[in-house]
Amino acid sequence: MTEQIKTIASSFEGSRNDLIPMLQAVQDEMGYLSDTAMKEISSYLGIPESKVYGVATFYSQFYFEPRGEHEIKVCLGTACHVSGGLQIVDALERELDVKCGGTTADQKYSLERVNCVGACAIAPVVMVDDKVYGRVQPKKVKEVLEQSES
Repeated sequence: MTEQIKTIASSFEGSRNDLIPMLQAVQDEMGYLSDTAMKEISSYLGIPESKVYGVATFYSQFYFEPRGEHEIKVCLGTACHVSGGLQIVDALERELDVKCGGTTADQKYSLERVNCVGACAIAPVVMVDDKVYGRVQPKKVKEVLEQSES
């Protein structure tokens, strides 16, 4: 077991009930769930790898590839969708040269769609890390990215 996983595992009892919290802790520490980490969690908890993968792939909060330094989330809930959310996704994909669900080649940004961020009054909404940008228009995407870097 790697030292990183060993350190994380030491805060858990090793029961099956620890699976989701342990997946979360490993991802928080490493940024994503590597194949090695998944195997080590399986071994530590005595759960077949297929079950560990089954649980991890069920929840959209878990990632299996390294994430970017900044996470961009485009809301596509009803209010954002009808206010142009898909055009925002398209503009960000062009500007960053990455498809939704992916990470830029320089590992600076990860781009994803989300169902709702709870800010319908200022739709369409983009979140960069924890900062919310409301009433975003495709022509303002570059400005949002520049603001996120400061």
